[in-house]
Amino acid sequence: MTDQPVLLVTGGSRGIGAAICLAAARKGWRVAVNYAANQAAADAVVSQIVAGGGEAFAIKGDVGNAADIVAMFEAVDERFGRLDGLANNAGIVDAQARVDEMSVERIERMMRINITGSILCAAEAVRRMSTRHGGKGGAIVNISSMAAIIGSPSQYVDYAASKAAIDTFTIGLAREVATEGVRVNAVRPGVIDTEIHASGGLPDRARDLAPSIPMQRAGTAEEIADAVLYLLSSEASYITGSILNVSGGR
Repeated sequence: MTDQPVLLVTGGSRGIGAAICLAAARKGWRVAVNYAANQAAADAVVSQIVAGGGEAFAIKGDVGNAADIVAMFEAVDERFGRLDGLANNAGIVDAQARVDEMSVERIERMMRINITGSILCAAEAVRRMSTRHGGKGGAIVNISSMAAIIGSPSQYVDYAASKAAIDTFTIGLAREVATEGVRVNAVRPGVIDTEIHASGGLPDRARDLAPSIPMQRAGTAEEIADAVLYLLSSEASYITGSILNVSGGR
């Protein structure tokens, strides 16, 4: 069995998730590419990794569904027999709206996917990586957002609130498993030029907000991936419970 480490990336078929998958493969990780619905996009990421000499496979699973999460991790067990890292990336936004315009269904879906799903994925990772459970250690990187600080008024306060919860979860879990060989950190992206803005009904958001960013531009998915891979690496061996802003100064 190879000693190459194994990384599971939730929401790995597009945007930041796909960039993390590709960057990880270049650094020698074997990669499990999770996707919720777009198998073609996930297969394309896997194909790029394999073409570059890496090893990867795609796993269908909705992080808003607890049974899917368990099945996803079991698929990694079966394929690779180990888990060394988790990029807790899967998440959603919704259409621009005020809080008093949001439905219960919207808010519950947001929290189920962005918070509950991330916590359940981290729990499965800890069960495999923690020395308390017989593991050999590992690292978890949660994807937060600068929205957690800014609040995103009149756009998506529910999304911002879900990411603030991820910040708190990151700190708490990091301290909980600090003696068990598992490091837990988060990255807070700023305005990143990916298709997630279109899914929230604002396809030009990255371009429109660029003048308000101190660096005068939106970030790229690859720049977020670089930060994630750093926190996953041994170079960050004394870093846990940290939240890294990758936001162009915003």
